[in-house]
Amino acid sequence: MNVVFLSPHFPPPMLLYCARLRDAGATVLGLGDAPFEQLRPELRSVLAEYYRVGDMHDMGALIRAVGYFTHQHGKIDRIESLNEYWLETEARLRTEFNVPGLGESQIRRIRRKSAMKRIFERAGVPVARGRVVRARNATQVARAFIDEVGYPIIAKPDVGVGAARTYRIQNDDDLDAFLGDRPAFDYILEEELTGQLLSFDGLVDRAGKLVFASSLVYGVPVLDAVRGADMFYWIDREVAPDLVEVGERVIRAFDIRARPFHFEFFRQPSGELAALEVNMRQPGGLTVDMWNWANDIDFYRAWADTLVHGTASVATKRPYYCLWSGRKTGRTYRLSHDEVLARFGRLLVHHERVDDVFSAAIGDFGYILRDPSLEPLLAANAEIEALAPSPA
Repeated sequence: MNVVFLSPHFPPPMLLYCARLRDAGATVLGLGDAPFEQLRPELRSVLAEYYRVGDMHDMGALIRAVGYFTHQHGKIDRIESLNEYWLETEARLRTEFNVPGLGESQIRRIRRKSAMKRIFERAGVPVARGRVVRARNATQVARAFIDEVGYPIIAKPDVGVGAARTYRIQNDDDLDAFLGDRPAFDYILEEELTGQLLSFDGLVDRAGKLVFASSLVYGVPVLDAVRGADMFYWIDREVAPDLVEVGERVIRAFDIRARPFHFEFFRQPSGELAALEVNMRQPGGLTVDMWNWANDIDFYRAWADTLVHGTASVATKRPYYCLWSGRKTGRTYRLSHDEVLARFGRLLVHHERVDDVFSAAIGDFGYILRDPSLEPLLAANAEIEALAPSPA
């Protein structure tokens, strides 16, 4: 199998996906904008060949690169990046070279939040009421929507990743400020849902069968973290049966195959699940490594086996909770880094400085802890994120 992997050098964990592809028997062909000599030696040893382009946004250059790989290695069987940013690029290249996977005709419905809503509704999954606002009718549509649902509402790009350029609008002054400073692209307004934010994540094989499932529980909404709150979240040991049932309905509705996925839901006060959005990739940050630590598995290998061999066998005993505890720079915490290591060494499995691309959401530095019980992890997080008292 010939697999073209876009931007194999960034983020750094892409190295592990490439390595497991090679271990599974694939010929891994790297396509990126970094000079070959600047790639990590481990990555260089994994790639059968690497093609550098000057600009990853230059579709003509990318098409020439995949054409070159085809000439050198034969038909391309898969084009992947596992990166939300390159989803549309992958789709264009797959369509151009008739490669299986999400193509241009499918990508629009998973990139636009408004299109997602229609698919959720057809699948019988509750969603927040929403309305798209465009430049020509923004004020009228926004005010009519608020008359319908009331404040507060959430405004976010109809096509976008994470909580970037997302606003919480609580009153008329907030609305006027948003309308006056709104970027010149489509926004979707949604009623604000209350409840517990959680996810249904996993991996499906080529037949669309679920081979691994997990769930994140957010201690802090991502929007609050982007606004400055310290983020913490954990991998649950149990995935609620209704979450699995709704999640599998969404998998079928979006016809997901041979991909990891990340779905977000609100568990409302009534107990009912409401869908927020779908992402056709694994969760961000170090969540995949947290899956591995929580389950004693190798998700990177499972994904590669699914892509190359059609399916994978993944242990699902879930022996541990695994929690991310994030800190922001510019704050003085009660415990120093060394004190955290000394106090919670029994629970700690990893700690690292976070790349700037991800730090707004999950923190500039993070600790990963695991234990069979959740309570010690939550208690440790409370101490790790506790700020030092202000000087008198």
